[in-house]
Amino acid sequence: MKTIAVTGGKGGVGKTLISVNLAVGLAQTGTRVVLFDADLQLANIDIALDLQPKLNLQHVVAGEATLLEALTPGPSGLNVITGGSAVQGLMNAGPKRMATFFSQLDSLRRSTDVLIFDTGAGVDQRVMTFLRMSEETIIVTTPDPTSVTDAYATAKILWRRDPGAQVSVLCNMTTSPHDGLTVYSTLRAICEKYLDKTPHYLGSVQADMRAMESVRRRQPLLLWYPESPAAQDITRLARGMAGQLRRHAA
Repeated sequence: MKTIAVTGGKGGVGKTLISVNLAVGLAQTGTRVVLFDADLQLANIDIALDLQPKLNLQHVVAGEATLLEALTPGPSGLNVITGGSAVQGLMNAGPKRMATFFSQLDSLRRSTDVLIFDTGAGVDQRVMTFLRMSEETIIVTTPDPTSVTDAYATAKILWRRDPGAQVSVLCNMTTSPHDGLTVYSTLRAICEKYLDKTPHYLGSVQADMRAMESVRRRQPLLLWYPESPAAQDITRLARGMAGQLRRHAA
């Protein structure tokens, strides 16, 4: 099971939209996906997917259900763990309860190919816990200079705490693929100069009004308007990731 954390140095970069649609796109390739809402401040994956789960993370933290029992079926065959408001209780739990939680994450391996953590924005301890639990961290940025600065700060703190961390960059809300590559080149140059590290480039997702409309409709963009430019960008990304997973498993 590959674990991926999707994060953003600041709010408003489209992190949850990317997480949701990337999960849908992977599921459409036949990949077994679990999407975990790990955003303490703005837990909203249940709203984004118009889900009404019977069990969520709060029940798991309270010991009333297991993670497997808290899985809620989502679109395209993916599974979702909702209830990010319980993350604070989880992060404040003692070592015994945390150990139980980690062991339950391991229990997902038999039925899961990819576990995606949709984390909160920022670099506090709760966010960093999920980043360090993941094999790959995807930092979502935009061409906005403040977003690029915050993306660098996230990468810097993560690499200082875990020098071997695999950090990837996805540029959202771009005007063109060249725009995204320019943003990545700037961020890469800063990382190489000051951290002696090189983040991986995943690609870019074009700015698309239909993406915002899909959020209001509580429908993943890939299902509501799959022909839109942003949906096609995310679909290509998901197919590429699915191909890498298959090659790794072979």
